[in-house]
Amino acid sequence: MSYSPRLKTQYRNEISVKLKEQFGFKSIMRVPKLEKIVLNQGLGPVVSDKKMIEAAVTDLSAIAGQKAITTMSRKDISNFKLRKGMAVGSKVTLRGDKMYEFLDRLINIALPRTRDFRGVSATGFDGRGNFTMGVTEHIIFPEIDIDKVSKILGMDITIVSSTESDEECKALLTAFGFPFKHS
Repeated sequence: MSYSPRLKTQYRNEISVKLKEQFGFKSIMRVPKLEKIVLNQGLGPVVSDKKMIEAAVTDLSAIAGQKAITTMSRKDISNFKLRKGMAVGSKVTLRGDKMYEFLDRLINIALPRTRDFRGVSATGFDGRGNFTMGVTEHIIFPEIDIDKVSKILGMDITIVSSTESDEECKALLTAFGFPFKHS
């Protein structure tokens, strides 16, 4: 028998059935599902330091469980001392089993380790069924050794779903156990 992530199995067996009944979908194929999770880390003022860029890519690769890429600037911006083609950050896109594994670690391990954590604000929906949130410290992930980190960086986490409705996406994330703030 092959391995299947816990949240993926839970989605197939429980969450999809619950959401089908909740929204009154005729087909199980209409139920919203996760398509991908994108982790993005902008480096800001440390873009001139080559070692910091390599460290950021290494840290993001450790967090995601797959190789991160360096993002490059698209144009010159003199106020930021930025030239076209300079490294400005790193990103990684997760799909399939790695996506479910990351979401499980984010919900159950990383977010509760955040300082003064009281839940995630539900204002990060974009009107098209996607959710974006920011994390101020990447050291909340257990894969990062705090002693080896020279600069604490933040990151953006974007969760892309197959639905066009924010309400359906929020119901999907809530069913996975995403800790939204109660308003």
